Amino acid sequence: MPAVIEVRDLTFRYPGAEVDSLVGVDLTIERGDFVAVVGGNGSGKTTLCKTFNGLIPHFWSGEMLGSVHVGGTDTHESSVAALSHQVGYVYQDFGNQLVRPTVRDDVAFGPINFGLTDHAERTEQAMAQLGIEHLASTFVWQLSGGQEHLTALAGVLAMRPEVIVVDEPVAELDPVRAEETYRMLARVNAEQGTTVVVIEHHAEFIARYARSVVLMAQGAPRWHLPVREALSRTEELAEHGIPAPQVVQAVRALAPAAPVPLTVEEAVTALAGDAVVTSSGVSTSGAARAEPTTTARRGPVVGRLEGVTHGYRDVHGHLSTVLDDLSLTLHEGERIAVVGSNGAGKSTLLRLLTGLDVPRVGEVEVEGISTRSTSAARLADHVCYLYQHPEQMFLQDSVRQDIAMFPQQRRRPGTAELVEEILDRLRLREVADRDGRTLSGGQQRRATLGIALAMTPALLLLDEPTSSLDVGTRRDVTSMLAALAERIRCVAVATHDMHLVAEWATRVVVLHGGRVLADTTPAELFDDPDLMAAVNLVPPQVSVLGRALGIHPPPLSVEELTARVAGPVTAGVR
Repeated sequence: MPAVIEVRDLTFRYPGAEVDSLVGVDLTIERGDFVAVVGGNGSGKTTLCKTFNGLIPHFWSGEMLGSVHVGGTDTHESSVAALSHQVGYVYQDFGNQLVRPTVRDDVAFGPINFGLTDHAERTEQAMAQLGIEHLASTFVWQLSGGQEHLTALAGVLAMRPEVIVVDEPVAELDPVRAEETYRMLARVNAEQGTTVVVIEHHAEFIARYARSVVLMAQGAPRWHLPVREALSRTEELAEHGIPAPQVVQAVRALAPAAPVPLTVEEAVTALAGDAVVTSSGVSTSGAARAEPTTTARRGPVVGRLEGVTHGYRDVHGHLSTVLDDLSLTLHEGERIAVVGSNGAGKSTLLRLLTGLDVPRVGEVEVEGISTRSTSAARLADHVCYLYQHPEQMFLQDSVRQDIAMFPQQRRRPGTAELVEEILDRLRLREVADRDGRTLSGGQQRRATLGIALAMTPALLLLDEPTSSLDVGTRRDVTSMLAALAERIRCVAVATHDMHLVAEWATRVVVLHGGRVLADTTPAELFDDPDLMAAVNLVPPQVSVLGRALGIHPPPLSVEELTARVAGPVTAGVR
């Protein structure tokens, strides 16, 4: 196949930076390929892809050497506007990509702006492809983060470019919507021949949808390989913050000689000769996993919502109810994951606990303090909220100053030592003196987590804390939370990341229709397919594999799966 993107000897340095972000890049992407660009945060993934649509060098006018050609066009000699016909881009900060009042207006903006006579058809088709046609008249400021992402992607699809670049396609999407987004990208790739480039940390999606993988490290591609060959390099990927899909890890542990699987079905086939199965499923070891329950050994109350109803009015004065007569109690020592589909009210629930919003009906308390009688500024001594969009957290000239700001203002002892600990544990020392607004999306996530952790509140609330983070950094996040457990009495996260739910949470609150549909544990949640389907959730691969092998409750990690499988499967795999 002919090349659609050719990068030759490309080097680039951002204005004011001390080191090059891209170093001697040589890369060819064939027309019609589906390419995943992977690597740790700060490896140069996003910077490389911004050269495809001309943002580098026309917007970020740093020091650039070498060349980039897209469809034969030299991006240095073209303009961003001209290149937008060839390359559509959905950015990490996709909220800033929305420029018109309503969803339909925004999706139509590109085709109308370029005078395309079929702009209405393009707009309706793009919204239908992503299942957001019901949002057509909704104002963009009313959208959830996931809905904003889909709107930005629809605007790109409406232009029907040769190349689509999506930076973190599943960021802030519920798992079912994330799967649908990848299916849509795969359909556009297959049916229209559009080249798709995704910047991705989730190896499971890479395995199922990508055809080739580019590994970025220190500003240059280490290799560009077919997907199965790429995922066979498990150790090298793990070194760069991209662990192999759980099915690959499981098969490597239980059937080392089997081919690398890309799906759960392939993993089940691979394990058919390497585990013991009875007529009712896999024989497992006698050790039972101790599961926390939602009713036993609960500590003192840290936060409480009682009979809360809350919603927002649109510009016409109509009230849209988000939470409906919801009651929930948060206890000391709990690690709570709040889950549900996009628009279920997860972020609203967290904002009510901070006092930033006061419920229309009902009561909210934190450490016995009513949010009605105390300002959000005073409540900040007790509760901290980490925003869904990280750029909102940066107020100072450097990451170090942002992290230190709150404890310094409160004159807390040990602030300097705490800041240094956070910089080390979140791998922020190299960017400590940079303005947080200039960092990559993943670096911003780490920096804002540092700001929240430095506040050492009784109740820590995080909205999608692992979005855009590589797995190594996500593990640092969870270990940092554990290290600060003595200073933070309770942690609650609103998340679509089922791996975080499996690996970290002790309690899962499932929101649906403005109410608590279930209050359960991770294993119980993943063992209830009807509940998962009702709220657009998909279990981690290892839990799906465990259920396929007849293991109940399903395992939450590869280590647990391998420990519970007693020996070779001889029959009965289902």
